[in-house]
This record gives sequence, C-alpha cells and structure tokens, in this order.
Amino acid sequence: MVEGGAVSTAQKTEFTECWRTAWKTPYIMRLALSAGIGGLLFGYDTGVISGALLYIREDFKAVDKNTFLQETIVSMAVAGAIVGAAVGGWINDKYGRKVSIMVADFLFFVGAIIMSLAPAPWMIIFGRVFVGLGVGMASMTAPLYISEASPHRIRGALVSTNGLLITGGQFLSYLINLAFTHVNGTWRWMLGVAGIPALVQFFLMLSLPESPRWLYRNGKEDEARSIMEKIYPADEVEGEMQTLKTSLEEERAMESSMGKGNMFQKVKQAWGNDVVRRGLYAGITVQVAQQFVGINTVMYYSPTIIQFAGFASNKTALALSLITSGLNAIGSLISMGFVDRQGRRRLMLISMIGIITCLLTLSAVFYRASVTSPHISNFESAHFGGNSTCPSYVHAPDASSWSCMTCLQKDTGCAYCSNGANKYGAGACLAATDALKGACRAENRIWYTKGCPSSTGILAVLFLGLYIIAYSPGMGTVPWIVNSEIYPSKYRGIGGGIAAVANWTSNLIVSETFLSLTEALGSSGTFLLFAGFSFIGLVAIFFLVPETKGLQFEEVEKLLQKGYSPFRKQYSEDDDNSK
Repeated sequence: MVEGGAVSTAQKTEFTECWRTAWKTPYIMRLALSAGIGGLLFGYDTGVISGALLYIREDFKAVDKNTFLQETIVSMAVAGAIVGAAVGGWINDKYGRKVSIMVADFLFFVGAIIMSLAPAPWMIIFGRVFVGLGVGMASMTAPLYISEASPHRIRGALVSTNGLLITGGQFLSYLINLAFTHVNGTWRWMLGVAGIPALVQFFLMLSLPESPRWLYRNGKEDEARSIMEKIYPADEVEGEMQTLKTSLEEERAMESSMGKGNMFQKVKQAWGNDVVRRGLYAGITVQVAQQFVGINTVMYYSPTIIQFAGFASNKTALALSLITSGLNAIGSLISMGFVDRQGRRRLMLISMIGIITCLLTLSAVFYRASVTSPHISNFESAHFGGNSTCPSYVHAPDASSWSCMTCLQKDTGCAYCSNGANKYGAGACLAATDALKGACRAENRIWYTKGCPSSTGILAVLFLGLYIIAYSPGMGTVPWIVNSEIYPSKYRGIGGGIAAVANWTSNLIVSETFLSLTEALGSSGTFLLFAGFSFIGLVAIFFLVPETKGLQFEEVEKLLQKGYSPFRKQYSEDDDNSK
C-alpha cells in the first residue's frame, strides 16, 4: 500500500477493502453506522413528507386548495436545514462532531413530537422547522465524522455508508407510509416515528468518541492517539499521528498569519485563502448541481408526480413510489463499490449525462400525456345531475375544446371523473366536492384531481426509476464525499457548512417552487427546465471539480494550491517522488 494510493489493490474496489478492514476492526464500522443514523433520519424526513402530504391534504382542506401551503409544509424543513447547516459548521469546529450529532438528535425528536400532535397546518410547519434544523446539522456532520474517523484507504466507501443510510431511510419512510394508510391518524404516525431512531442515536453517541482529528487539533493528543490505535494497524499509527502533527503545524502557521475572529470573519478568511476558495468552488458546485437536477422534486413529491402520470389512488401512488425509493438505495450500494475505483469526478459526470437523458425523456412522456388527455363530454358531465358540472366548464366560452388537463388547471375548482366504459374515453368535468367524488367512485369510475388518465403513465414511472438509477450512484452520494475531503482540516467544518448551506438553499428553491412550476409550465415544461439546469451543472463539474480518489487530505491541499484545470495533469505522489 503506497501512501495516498492503492497500488497493491489496484484491481480491487475500496468497497472490498472496506469490508475486509471492518471484519478485522469492527470498531470502525461501529463508528460509521452509529454516526450514519443521522443519514437515516435525513433520508426518512426527505421521504416521509411525500406520502404524509397526501393525507394532510385530506384532513385540512385549506392545504388541499393551496399549492403554496403544500410547498411550505414540505420546504420549511429545508429552510430549517439551511440554518442547521450554517450553525452546525460552527458547532463542529467549536464543540466537536459528536456534540453536533447529539444536538441534531434532540432537534429531530422534538420536531417529530410537535408534528405528530399538530392540531393545525401551522404547527406542522413549526415542527418541520425543528426537524429541518436537525437535518441540516446531520447532513454535514455525519459524513464529516465518518470521514475523520476512517482510514484514508477506505474513507470513500465508509462515507458512502452514510449515503446508503440516507437512501435506506427514504425507502423505510415509504414502507411506513404504506403501513399506516389504513390507520387512524395516518400522517401523524408517519411523521412521529422519526423520533425513535433519533433517541437511539443520541444514546449510542454517548458511548462513542470524538473525531480523532478534532481532538488532535484541540490539543488532546493522547485521546486522539487512543482512538487512532483502534482504527489503524499498530504499524501505521505513528505515521498517521505524524501526518496529523504536520498538518496541524501548517494550519497554526496559517492561522497566526491570518489572525483569529468570529464565524463571519472565519468565512471571510476562508474565502480569502486560495486553497479553501478553490475547494469551495468544487464543493458548492456539486452541492448546488445535486439539487438542481430536481432530485427532491422526486423524493418530496414522488406520489404526487405519479398521480400527475395518471395514477389517482393514494395507495397506488405510494406503492409505485417504493420503486423509485428502492432503486435509490440500490444505487447507493453501487456507489460504495465504484466510488474509489472509478473516482468521484467520473461517477458524477456519467451520472449527470444519465440524468439529463432521463429528464428529457420524462418531459416528452408528460408532453405526450397532456396532448392525448381525454376530452370532456357534456353528456358525461350532466350524468351526475345538472348542478354537478363544474361551473368553470359550464361558463367557459371554449368549453367544447376542454380536455381533462384543462379541467384540472389551477383555479377552475374542478375534478375529472373518468368515462364509465373506458377510462381513456371522454369523461366528466365536475365540481370538486366530496359528495361528487363519492358518486363517481360508486360507479367504479376513477376520480382525478392531480393528473389525467394516460396510456403513457407507466412510462413515466419507468423513467423516474431510470432517473434514480442514474442519479443515486453518482450525484446522490459523491457530492457529500467530495465535501468531506476537499477542505484543509482547519476549514473543514466551516467549508462543509458553507457547501451544505448552498445545498439546502438550492433544495429550498426547488421544493418551494415545484408545484407552482407544474401549474405554470406543466409537468413536461418543468422536467425540461431541470434538464437545462442539469446541463449547466455538468459543464460546471467538468471545469471546477478535481478528482480526489485515493488522496490523503494533505495531497488534496497540494492539488488545490496549484489550481485545477481539466486539461492539466493532477497532483499525485509520483510528482513528489520524481523531484
């Protein structure tokens, strides 16, 4: 094993090495999995709201009629996460990674209890803010803790366990959503269950150590050595301790030349440092790109998107959403096997190309569904009685040209009842009332409020699945790995915090606007827009993000000191050996 590269294991993935090392030293996996519960909570919160929202709309009519309120219930967790990520960076540097994770657990637990007992939409939103604070802190602390408590040769694979637990949490949330569909208080149970793993992690962290790198930086060398002895083979401990010492001396020299200050001054100092600034270019780029490919439109609104594709039943939409969530978890496993063989940069570029292809196809599928939407029949609409037909349709000057898509447009106050003989035939545009919904279903017809009958609906589900397959192994996990290893140790907490804030800010923009975009542009136009954003992200990653595969933290710093160009050879240890 050559320091900084895997010469003797060039034909093996770091994934294989990871499990071999974990078998010999189970303490390493204990650290990674315990910290990774934060990822599980992160994933559960991301996934659970997509199903809970369907039933919150049923319990609170004000939510059902207000797209902005639906977006706010979803996105307030994201707004909380922005603050949590920013504050989490400071807590990480000041009080340590362990304390930050435990604070996140407390916030998760409080938020889950508030949401489960909420008597009104405003309290759900309040609880979502608490959960968001915890999510924001966990999103950048868990991979940081795992990274700093891992041998560098298996660092990427172990950080990927956090990504696996995120996607596992999402899959678990869909299973729990399905389990509670026929239980009184459906969405309350869905949202409240998140308090259990938060409690479990809190008590697990009480028995685990602080990150050895943070301990060493804060003058606790004996404690750091004690942990390193549990992580590394005996013959490697001294070398790793010497590496930490050298790195710390360089940081202190830099710190003394720059002076100390508060968090805002530290951010300014970080941006003024060439190495950190170049690291931030890469770190922020991958985090923003991760969100603007539209992934959280799928994770937050997956059942709603499936309803847009023509599957009206809540239970059917939730069941089909399991496909996308399950594929996301499988993609994380693929990432663990390939991230240190194929490299971070290559995986992201391949992932982005696949994402763009799927988004363009989804745009075409939804466009096809809209132009082939069933027409409205006067006969079918009058079938349920003279006062049942939607007033907007009755008074429309162009009523003869109306289709199901026109009937369901915003502000019409209409719903669509499918044709009794053929659901793809001309149907009825009715007033959106519970009484008419019951009458429609009583005749074994399908009641639509979000999407229309479409023969291409199954294609939309298929390409949503392919989109997840393209996203998960690359853009799903790699941006967090890049941000856990691209900053100098002194700025790792603040750098990861800044990038996480960029991630959550982008997430907020996407989640707060998705439903509004679908109303303004249609599903087809919205997916086309995200394809455009994804192309911009692909170009930015190509020019700004270096490869960090197999490099120690110190080697990454040397790489960034030179400045990165995709057309120039990267730094490698061989460069030093040849001098």
